[in-house]
Parts: sequence; structure tokens; C-alpha cells
Amino acid sequence: MMIIRHAEKPESGSGLTPAGEARAQAYVNYFEHFAVDGQTMTPNSLYASADSKSSMRPRLTIEPLSRALGLPIDSQFADKQTKEIADALRATVHDKRVLIAWHHGEIPKLIRDLGADSASLIPGDKWPSDVFGWVVVLRYDHHGQLVNAQVIHEHLMPDDN
Repeated sequence: MMIIRHAEKPESGSGLTPAGEARAQAYVNYFEHFAVDGQTMTPNSLYASADSKSSMRPRLTIEPLSRALGLPIDSQFADKQTKEIADALRATVHDKRVLIAWHHGEIPKLIRDLGADSASLIPGDKWPSDVFGWVVVLRYDHHGQLVNAQVIHEHLMPDDN
């Protein structure tokens, strides 16, 4: 399972900045060839938090990847519904490589609801407001038990740290 924050956002509005649109496009090549420890992890299932009046950013972030891979985006869960999406994923996601685009303020809770220790992955257990270039990777065994959790720094865009 891979979790990303939505791409760069404007001061106002529900979409992405030009830098965010560039990141969304760059994710196509990045995730088509994504591998961790030699294991290919190209997503075969995509999730984004549901659109709201204030943000469509998670969906917009992975839309280019969705088109490139020919995969639909499941956006039935609101950003606060981290337990619900975690329960649904744990019930159905065996042998799937899931990419989840979410709002940064809810990602630590999503990580915990997926069975990992968010405080050991994210400094201060709070996703920094200026960080867009991390991928949280959670790997499970065939019984659904978490076996590895890590954060990968994408270094995809010039401002990634």
C-alpha cells in the first residue's frame, strides 16, 4: 500500500497549482516504474479522498496516472473516513498494490488505521504542511499482517525535501 499527499495547492480554490499539475503528470512515470527493495509496486488500485467544496486535489493528483494505467479512482470515502477506508482495504486488498492520495492532515490517522505506527514514520506524527514529496509504503504479508513500513522521499520535483 502506498500513501501520498495530494499535489501542491493554491492559496485559494479546490484545484492544483501549476507545480501540483506538474507533479500529477510526473507521477505517471514515477508510479509506472515504482519499486521498493527490488519489488515492483506499480499500483493496480487507486483511491483518493472524496471531492468536497474545498478540495478536489487528491483525485486531481492521481487522475493522469489513472488515465495512463487505465484504472478507475475509488473516491467514495471522505478525508475524515480513515477508519472506513482502512477497514474496506483490509477486507479486500490481498495481492493488490494500492495507491492512496489523501489530505495531509488526515494521513497520520490513516496510517494508524492501517495498522502502522505513524509517529515512527512522520516526524512529530504530523505531516508537514510544506511537504508534498513523500510516499508512505506499507507492506503486508499474505495474512494481512503489516511486515514493513517506510517513508520514501520522492525527489521528483525541484522543491522536494
